[in-house]
Amino acid sequence: MKFKIEGNYPALRCTLDRGETMITSSGNMSWMTQGFELETSSRGGLFKGFTRAITGEGMFQNIYRAVNDQQEIVFSASLPGEIVHIEMNGQIIMAQKSAFLASTEYVNFEVALTKKFSAGLMGGEGFVLQKFSGKGDLFLEADGSLIDYQLKHGEVLLVDQGHVFMFDESITYSIETVKGLKNLMFGGEGAFLVKLVGPGKVTLQTMPISTLASQIIPYVPSSN
Repeated sequence: MKFKIEGNYPALRCTLDRGETMITSSGNMSWMTQGFELETSSRGGLFKGFTRAITGEGMFQNIYRAVNDQQEIVFSASLPGEIVHIEMNGQIIMAQKSAFLASTEYVNFEVALTKKFSAGLMGGEGFVLQKFSGKGDLFLEADGSLIDYQLKHGEVLLVDQGHVFMFDESITYSIETVKGLKNLMFGGEGAFLVKLVGPGKVTLQTMPISTLASQIIPYVPSSN
C-alpha cells in the first residue's frame, strides 16, 4: 500500500494492489476507483463492536479490499486540521475518542476507559479513549494543528480536556478538578483538567471541536 496526505483541508489518498485492504469506520470513505470489494464487519465480535460504538465510531467497520492492482481509495478529514500517519510496530497508542480515520488490516482498535469511572464521566472528553496496537499503518485525524511534548519521568502537564489528541501508553492519565471555588466559577476554563504524567510522548491539538462549535453557535440563526 502506498499513500500520500495532501491539501490544506487534508485528504489521505491510498493506492492498493490486489489483495491489500484498508479499514475505516462507516462514513469515512470519500471516493474510490471501482476495483474494490466492501465487507462490513464488527472485527472482533459484537462486544468489541459495541465498545467502539461508545467512541462514536459505530459498531461496525468497513473493510475495503482491492481486487485489481493500482486502485485508489481516499479518506478526507471531517474538520479543518491534520491527518497523522503512525507506523505501528507493536507499540500502544492512546488517542481522543474521535481520532480514528483508517488503518491497514493488522492494526487493532479497542476502547480504553479511565481508571476511575466517576472521574472520567465528570470529565466529559476524558471518559472514553481510543486504544491502538498491532502492526501496520494507522491514520488519525486531529482538530487544528499539533504540538508535541516529550515528558520526562514524573514530569506533569495539565491540559484542557479537548486539547488532548494522543499519548503513549507509558503516560499516566487522570482527571483533576480545578481548585478554588472562585476559579471554578469565574475562571472560564472549565471545571476539569487532564493530568498527564511522564515518561512518554504527548501530542496536543490546538482547535478541539468543542471550541470551534462554541465560536460558531452565536452566529447560527435560531427560531426565536
